[in-house]
Amino acid sequence: MFGAKVSPMKTVHILRILLFSLVVGCSKQQPPPEPVTLSFLDVEWDIPDRLPSLAQDLQDFTRETGIRVKRLPRPGSSLDQLALWRKLLQEGSVATPDLVSIDVIWSGILNQRLMDLRPYFPAELSSQDPVVLASYTVGEKVVAIPRHAYVGVLIYRPDLLRKYGYREPPKTWDELETVATRIQAGERANGDKDFWGYSWQGGIDEDLTCSGLELQLSEGGGRIIEDDGTVSVNNPRAIRTWQRAARWVGSISPPGVVAYGKWDSQNLWSSGKAAFLRGWESNFSLITRGWPFSGTNSIALPGNAAQFGLTSLPGGRTARVGALGGNGLAVPRASAHPREALELIRFLLRKDAELMRASEHSKIPMELELFEMPAILEPFPQFAQLSQHRGAVVARPSIVSGEKYEDVSRAYIRSVHSVLTGENIPSVAAAKLEGELIELTGFKKGPP
Repeated sequence: MFGAKVSPMKTVHILRILLFSLVVGCSKQQPPPEPVTLSFLDVEWDIPDRLPSLAQDLQDFTRETGIRVKRLPRPGSSLDQLALWRKLLQEGSVATPDLVSIDVIWSGILNQRLMDLRPYFPAELSSQDPVVLASYTVGEKVVAIPRHAYVGVLIYRPDLLRKYGYREPPKTWDELETVATRIQAGERANGDKDFWGYSWQGGIDEDLTCSGLELQLSEGGGRIIEDDGTVSVNNPRAIRTWQRAARWVGSISPPGVVAYGKWDSQNLWSSGKAAFLRGWESNFSLITRGWPFSGTNSIALPGNAAQFGLTSLPGGRTARVGALGGNGLAVPRASAHPREALELIRFLLRKDAELMRASEHSKIPMELELFEMPAILEPFPQFAQLSQHRGAVVARPSIVSGEKYEDVSRAYIRSVHSVLTGENIPSVAAAKLEGELIELTGFKKGPP
């Protein structure tokens, strides 16, 4: 039997069977494909213990879809963050993330490197606040889906207001100066010699652009650069607001306020050494009771106070105005997984909507007093009864400035800061800034 000859046809047949068995066997031994891992560069997140709710959301997303998410750390300052985003979004970068959240003022700067998301989110965009949506829209292109909106607000000590006979926080800058001066004098007379009336951001940072814009617009002094592409910053009303801010330094605000960023100003107020603070608030942090500066779910109260208050920033002859901040979710054009990135955006928006709906049945936290808040901050139904005298929300001139916005803002910061420090008188600083902005942008001079 073993010596029997096998015909050529049978040999071919046997070889085919062996080859088929080998192929099937190899295919069974191949491991399944690796699940997709999205890299997420989030402007709100820098270290693992920040935003624990987002970490939970991303875990839920992985369980629901099988798509993993790797969050990338980011620098602390806004200018360093923008430099990193620019580097990673460059064409051909091997480290391009799949999903990014961008600051509200980066839309014009990063426009060319981001997908147009308008076709993918028609329903979500139709329900957005017009001011917020416009800040992420370049021409007809929506470069990011708005997620968390932040607004400049006045944070105050209700206990000190009542102690000195005030029933409500100030509504105008004149009232703020009067109330802050009285409280400061009273607290110092009671032994707190280093107490101040008003803490704000006067350092060389983007927050100074926000503070300056809020002051200018409240007095009809314009938006630095108007939507029609005219440079309006050199006008008498804007100049007077710079004079006012310079007058605060060393009177109701510490001399060191000219170096304060948001953390410095918040730390002074949280230590119980100031009556009022220019700060940021968002509907998201109100709902989660998260302190707007800490990124955690704990609220730091000033000194021994049991309560703090939030209200719209004071106004001038025109309006009460709060600068718009916040972030939106964007997909880089060079993303390796755009479909999965879009899926993550939808998931995160759904989670935020669920949180908002849950808040409709919540009460305002006992430690929080709300008075005439900006209309955009409406996580609680009780807001509707607070007052109709709420502050308006204004966007910085980032869309009209496009890729030049960073240079525009830096020039504005230098000019205002030179007035605060006494290096320049306001009229000279404004005239010099006007010429610089015209040269930077190619725009013409125009009225506010």
